[in-house]
Amino acid sequence: MKLARTRSTAAVATAVLAVLALATACNRENTASTQASGDKPAIGIDLPRSDSDFWNSYADYVKKDIDKDGIKALPLSNSQNDVTKLVANVQVFENTGAKAVVMAPQDTGAIASTLDTLASKKIPVVSVDTRPDKGDVYMVVRADNKAYGTKACEFLGKQLKGKGKVAEFQGALDSINGRDRSEAFAACMKEKFPKIKVFELPTDWKGDVASAKLQSLLAQHPDLNGIYMQAGGVFLQPTLALLEQKGLLKPAGEKGHISIISNDGIPQEFDAIRKGQIDATISQPADLYAKYALFYAQAAAEGKTFKPGPTDHDSTIIKLPNGLEDQLPAPLVTKDNVDDKSLWGNNISQ
Repeated sequence: MKLARTRSTAAVATAVLAVLALATACNRENTASTQASGDKPAIGIDLPRSDSDFWNSYADYVKKDIDKDGIKALPLSNSQNDVTKLVANVQVFENTGAKAVVMAPQDTGAIASTLDTLASKKIPVVSVDTRPDKGDVYMVVRADNKAYGTKACEFLGKQLKGKGKVAEFQGALDSINGRDRSEAFAACMKEKFPKIKVFELPTDWKGDVASAKLQSLLAQHPDLNGIYMQAGGVFLQPTLALLEQKGLLKPAGEKGHISIISNDGIPQEFDAIRKGQIDATISQPADLYAKYALFYAQAAAEGKTFKPGPTDHDSTIIKLPNGLEDQLPAPLVTKDNVDDKSLWGNNISQ
C-alpha cells in the first residue's frame, strides 16, 4: 500500500500506582473478540471515553476491524477521559507484551511523559483524533481540525448573511482539537464576518456545561441566531432539548430558526439535519479512524516506516515536530448530501 497548556504531570505520576491496581478490573473491555492467535505482534488499544456517541461508534468500528483483519489485540481498555487511567492502562499494555499502542489522549499535554517512556522501550504509539503536544508518536490519525473551525465559520457566516450572534461550544482548550477548532473559527470570523458577534463558551467537552451556559446566554441575548457545536456527540441532545423547552427549536426555513452547525457526523446529527433542527455537521470519519489506527499500529509493530505526502486513501501525511500525521478527509454534510451512503453515519445503527 502506498502511503506517503500542559497540565502538571506530577499529579499523574503520583496517582498512577493507586489506579494501576484497579486498571485491569475497572477499565478493561471484557470481550473475546480482542484476542487473536498466531504470530502477529500484540497491539494495546485504549478507548478514550464512553460518554460520546462519536467515540462509542469509533469503539464499535475498532472491535469489528479487530475481528475482520485478524488483529492480535490485547484486552481493550477505556480511560474514560481520565489521563491518570490512560497512563495506568498503558502500563498494563507494557507489562502484557504490547508491541504498539493505540490511544486517543483527551488531555494532549499531560501524556508527554508516558510517550517518552514508551519511546524508551521502543513501543510505537498511534494517536487517534488528538495530536499530543510533546512526546514521540509513530502516526497521528486525524482530520484537519483547523478546517473544522474554518468550515463551520464559513457555513454560519453565509447562513446568517454576515450579521448576528453566535454561541460557540468550545471543546477543552487543553486539547489540540479544541484549540485548533476554536482558533480557526475565531480567525475566520474576525477576517470574513466581523459583524457577527461570537460568544465563546468553554465546555471541556461536557454537554451539561454547554447547556447551562447556553441557557444563561439566551437569557441575556434572546436574539441569538447561530450555534457552533464543536462535538455533536456530546452537545447535540442537550442543546436540542434546551431549545425545544424554550420554544426555540424552529425548523430551518422558518422565522426564528437558530442556524446550527456541528462536528462529528453521527447518525443523530444526520436525523436532526433531515428534520431541520440543525443545518449542517462536519463528518469526522470514525470508521477511517479505527481502520487506519489499527493499520498503522500493525505497521509500526512490524517496523515499517512512512513519509510525508499523499496517500492512496484520499488523505495527506504531514510532518510534525514529534512524528507524522495522516490527515483524513472530513466532508461538510448538509440537507443536500445527508443521505449519501458513503458517509459512515449512514452505515451504522444507532
